[in-house]
Amino acid sequence: MIDLERLARAQQSLVEAGRVLHGAGKVPATGGNFSVRLDDKHMAVTASGRHKGFLTPADIMVTDFACHPVGSTLKPSDEARLHGQLYEDFPEAEAILHTHSRPSTLLSLLTTGSEVVVTGYELQKALEGISTHEARVVIPVFDNTQDIAALAQVAHARLAGTESCAYLIRGHGIYTWARDMNACLRHVEALDFLFDCELEMRRHR
Repeated sequence: MIDLERLARAQQSLVEAGRVLHGAGKVPATGGNFSVRLDDKHMAVTASGRHKGFLTPADIMVTDFACHPVGSTLKPSDEARLHGQLYEDFPEAEAILHTHSRPSTLLSLLTTGSEVVVTGYELQKALEGISTHEARVVIPVFDNTQDIAALAQVAHARLAGTESCAYLIRGHGIYTWARDMNACLRHVEALDFLFDCELEMRRHR
């Protein structure tokens, strides 16, 4: 049984996140997808094709982690399975945001290897689990594909046993997760700042 009060709070938090991220230019057109954990089997997730800057509660649906709709005829976001996999792999994750910001998209394309490493930045302490600028923050980079089920399994295998809080999909932006929506929004802002710094550093090397 879905807790309807919890669902209403989740829907409102996703609507508000959409407005914030659209205003910051991080989810152009209908790009991106968002979710909030409802319990140990279900999530509230944005429906497919919805512009994130103009979401209403009616655009937020319930699915299980395998993306089967619960009480809705809406279609979940095409990449909802990536959210479900993350909730299965990270029980502490309560919110997930996927954005198509320019820094995350460009850096993912300019990175030829399988990871982006940032270190030395004071702002990296804005990420959950990072307490010093001396930490080495590793952000995995996965190749883009339309086979979302396969990508979910690749991410599962790569992230198992790690304390990651984000990954990049090449040419497609970033996924980040956290203990609540406020922390997740902080991750988006901090990571985009760090990625922008890395892009600028590369210009001057």
